[in-house]
Amino acid sequence: MIRVFHKFRKRLEEVRRPSPVPPPVNRQRNLFEAAATYVAACAENDLDGSAEAARWVSPEALSFGVNELACRAVIALAREHDESPRTVARALLGLPAA
Repeated sequence: MIRVFHKFRKRLEEVRRPSPVPPPVNRQRNLFEAAATYVAACAENDLDGSAEAARWVSPEALSFGVNELACRAVIALAREHDESPRTVARALLGLPAA
């Protein structure tokens, strides 16, 4: 009997939870979403994913977004490692210290 109530309560909880609404298929994406998706896809060698993200915005907007993402990433890594952004950027690119 207790099992029946437990299953019933569990089912009610499932029904009460709002179902996640999927985003519209043709929704407009912003340049930061495109840049994040593009860079992540490139890092994972996902050519289809990077090509798809590149179609979401203009090449100029994508370039700006990727640049902004790179700046923020270098700053975050520099703070995390207590180093200058210049040192971190050069290290990431495999360049000798300046």
